[in-house]
Amino acid sequence: MTTTGIIRRIDELGRIVIPKEIRKNLRIKNGDNLEILVEGENITLKKYSQIENLEHMASMYAESFYQVLKYNVIITDTDKIVAVGGNLKKKYINNGISEEIERMIERRDNFVERKKKNIEISPGMSEFGYYTVATIINNGDSIGSVIILSLDTPMLEQEEKLGSILANILSNYFV
Repeated sequence: MTTTGIIRRIDELGRIVIPKEIRKNLRIKNGDNLEILVEGENITLKKYSQIENLEHMASMYAESFYQVLKYNVIITDTDKIVAVGGNLKKKYINNGISEEIERMIERRDNFVERKKKNIEISPGMSEFGYYTVATIINNGDSIGSVIILSLDTPMLEQEEKLGSILANILSNYFV
């Protein structure tokens, strides 16, 4: 664990303020959920991800969709790549997501890119191809995305629909 040298007082309601610099570095936004972990006398706060809790299942879905489509399937939460089906798995699994993907999730973008184009998936890591993005929404909140990526074959309407179907399947696990 790294020490920051920052000390905060707990107020009368038991609250503590996490400094802005730390929230910014860890990409913690207003409304984000934090998980509280206790080990001995240590309290650890961890950003909570509903999708990360379904990592095994998300991996199975990503791999199954890859087997059928033969396109890379990437499932993210709002911070990182949780599951990958396809030949990009080793390159992207557990990496953070790019600001471009983060903005798509925040805007609840669902679309298909029919022209070959660069998409930055992780910071500094991009792919040149065709893709479709579907946002995973739970209780009105954007909690992640499904990206189907083809490096050589243009996307059809069916891939866009399949991305939306997978996003819907994943969101239904949180009802």
